[in-house]
Amino acid sequence: MFRFFENLVDPYVGYTETDAPPRRLFAFLWDYSQPFKKLYALTAVMSVVVAAIEIGLIWYMGRIVDLMGGGEPAAVLADHGVELILAALFILILRPLIQGLDVALLNNAILPNFGTLIRWRAHKQVLRQSVGWFENDFAGRIANRIMQTPTSGGEAVFQIFDAITFSLAYLIGAAVLLTGADPRLVLPLLAWFALYALLLRWTIGRVGPASKASADARSATTGRVVDSYTNIHSVKLFAHHEREIDYARESIENTRRTFAAEMRIFTVMDVALTALNGLLIVAVVGWAIWLWSAGSASVGVVAAATALTLRLNAMTGWIMWAVSSFFRSLGVVAEGMETITDPITLTDTPGAKPLAFEKGEITFDGVSHHYGRGAGGLDRISLTIHPGEKVGLIGRSGAGKSTLVKLLLRFYDVEGGRILIDGQDIRGVTQDSLRHQIGMVQQDSSLLHRSVRDNILYGRPDAAEDEMLTAAKRAEAHDFILDLEDPQGRKGYDAHVGERGVKLSGGQRQRVTLARVILKDAPILVLDEATSALDSEVEAAIQKTLYGVMEGKTVIAIAHRLSTIAQMDRILVLEDGRVAEEGTHDDLLARGGLYAGFWARQSGGFIGTEETEAAE
Repeated sequence: MFRFFENLVDPYVGYTETDAPPRRLFAFLWDYSQPFKKLYALTAVMSVVVAAIEIGLIWYMGRIVDLMGGGEPAAVLADHGVELILAALFILILRPLIQGLDVALLNNAILPNFGTLIRWRAHKQVLRQSVGWFENDFAGRIANRIMQTPTSGGEAVFQIFDAITFSLAYLIGAAVLLTGADPRLVLPLLAWFALYALLLRWTIGRVGPASKASADARSATTGRVVDSYTNIHSVKLFAHHEREIDYARESIENTRRTFAAEMRIFTVMDVALTALNGLLIVAVVGWAIWLWSAGSASVGVVAAATALTLRLNAMTGWIMWAVSSFFRSLGVVAEGMETITDPITLTDTPGAKPLAFEKGEITFDGVSHHYGRGAGGLDRISLTIHPGEKVGLIGRSGAGKSTLVKLLLRFYDVEGGRILIDGQDIRGVTQDSLRHQIGMVQQDSSLLHRSVRDNILYGRPDAAEDEMLTAAKRAEAHDFILDLEDPQGRKGYDAHVGERGVKLSGGQRQRVTLARVILKDAPILVLDEATSALDSEVEAAIQKTLYGVMEGKTVIAIAHRLSTIAQMDRILVLEDGRVAEEGTHDDLLARGGLYAGFWARQSGGFIGTEETEAAE
């Protein structure tokens, strides 16, 4: 039975992705709710039916009181026995079935799937953002928003049908019941409702912003805490335990203050609500008793009015809390929307086609990029890297080497000029097809917190086992991988490497990264200090492997250790975002310029200057 309701909606159903999701709250929720529209309608009807049954039971209890006072027990049972048995059967059988259908629609069909749908689509949306977008925020805060927004969205939907729809139907039914007994009884109910609505309005106007502020503070705290955990090596290395505690405490204290401000609203609400409910009980029951004393109402009417007001008294706190929770949840959703609905600015152009790779010629045509600052990065650089050519790239820190590579991969769009591969502007092809043709080994060789096998196969997921093993052996990684074992007892290629590969040494991570790129076997190869984390013996072996991997590929190699690129076909020296020198190793040495100066001054194979000893 549960599976039937759980499968009424597929949370992974196809949908049209958009680069600019709705940024208004209810438009956002409505967009995500499209697969649930029919279920919402049916659940709303069931909430009304359940409320009507509750009101009907109170009315029937009043009828029973009147029947009991209207004659001898034997006569009452003889005249109304069948009616009482049918009422009992309804309460014992039909009422639980109707209630069960109502809660199954809400608890089993809507809530699990609605939260899953939001989380799934939000994650897909965020993953489409550019590298630069991620660099401008805490990973922990992004993840926190992705995780808490679906929960709060589901809570908002729950309160709509479990409390708001039910309570409105109940209130209308209560008014009908009291009107039917005596129209004058509805007057104190209406007066109470007007005061209740004012209190509700006061609460709602404050709890939404307070909840958003509290959610913002929680996300900021999560970001700071995760930042400390992610960089735990630096924390320990510099002995900044107390500094990190203080850094987190500032945010934690802000979270406490915002949450305390939110809770003050609920305290005022509870006290005011208790006073209002006292007024409701005294007014309705007192008036009913006065009508009874004047002979205008029966004992059953007094009993029904009393039961109704006591039920409303019990419900109003729940309703107020439910409505407040509804708007508090909306505040959390609004905070999450700041991340989820952020427009995607680096997109494939309409009608973009896959890159038609032919030879691998790369052209930078008047390319400028300053990260929106007007300085730094690249400045009107023009160069052509011929098919199969191996180009070394050097320069001081900030000269533009990494920028050149990021633009080639289209992690950022150029601010001026264009980049062509085989004559095709990379802005006119799909991003995935572009990156499929480029293999890159970075200096910061972080890995996924998965098995070694999964990390290597990330280069080409459909590769066979023997191809994966061959790549690991070529990267000089096979032997150490066989000796690995993680805390869960997984060994060798099944061992997990920890977050960002923290369980491996720098050299081991670098070799796994190399194996991944070797397995990918892309025709364009980018090496950003590919052997910087290796010891001399392993580096010598890897260099031979790399030269083998480079055969037939167009290669861009960034190096600080100049000996690693001395054999390149051409070396480019970048200075202030432009190509200052280019030529072979021997040509540049003979020229006696920047490259020759770097070569003469480097110690241990690194570029060094009076101002800068470590390059980008």
